[in-house]
Amino acid sequence: MIRFGPAGAADSFAAMGYKKTAQMPEYLEKMGLTAFEYQCGRGVRITDEAARALGEGFRQRDIAVSLHAPYYISMSSLDEEKRLGSLRYILESARAVTAMGGRRIVIHAGSTAKMPRADALELALDTFRRAIAALDEAGYSQVIPCPEVMGKLGQLGDLSEVLAMCGVDERMLPCIDFGHLNARTFGTLRTRADYAAVLDAIENAIGLDRARQIHCHFSKIEYTQNGGEKRHLTFADTVYGPEFEPLAEEFYRRGYSPVVICESAGTQAEDAVLMQNAYQKASLAGEKA
Repeated sequence: MIRFGPAGAADSFAAMGYKKTAQMPEYLEKMGLTAFEYQCGRGVRITDEAARALGEGFRQRDIAVSLHAPYYISMSSLDEEKRLGSLRYILESARAVTAMGGRRIVIHAGSTAKMPRADALELALDTFRRAIAALDEAGYSQVIPCPEVMGKLGQLGDLSEVLAMCGVDERMLPCIDFGHLNARTFGTLRTRADYAAVLDAIENAIGLDRARQIHCHFSKIEYTQNGGEKRHLTFADTVYGPEFEPLAEEFYRRGYSPVVICESAGTQAEDAVLMQNAYQKASLAGEKA
């Protein structure tokens, strides 16, 4: 089952009268969405009690929850203490997402600013190996780390690097952020064939079964030619892209059942609904073909 949902609270959450995160499951049900990504970019601050209560609301409504780990995680830092600190943040994320009833945590790998990309990747691979061991030791072997494809050129996390990270352990899944990928490749995702090439690369790296379950982020993103990602936009944008419809068709053709999280700027829930509608349209067209 393919699932769609927002990253954090869209502007309409408050506009509809909701005030507390505990009300998010009700809001998502009203929107007709079946996934949610809880944001811990600035730190894992939710209590276990609040996480369990929120998770019960998600469970009752069959909403899949994932968690975005802190942005300041650096799996590739030259500073050993920072890398060890990243392990602690991953364990905190694992505790919170488990309390919510979820399994997936999205992780930024770090920067390549102070070293060659190959060296940064080797450090990240080592840190992910340590993270897997730490998760197992802490009793979180069910948690799925999802390294994310990043949008800025100076960040570790192009498609091949993320797929290499997922080679550390079979439980890991890539977080394919198609907006980021489009931004760091300066607008290359235009056609169904473009998306097919990306999905082919994923399948070749981690196998078809894992590929069908990938975690996805999707939004339209403004980019520059010298840096990549600049800022997140909404689906109203007609300049930068990418467009979701060709990917929806390819997901249907290949029988994928990913979680697709929308990261639009303020309209992430509404744009998630648009993606869900596009997938349903692709499904109907495929059934008639």
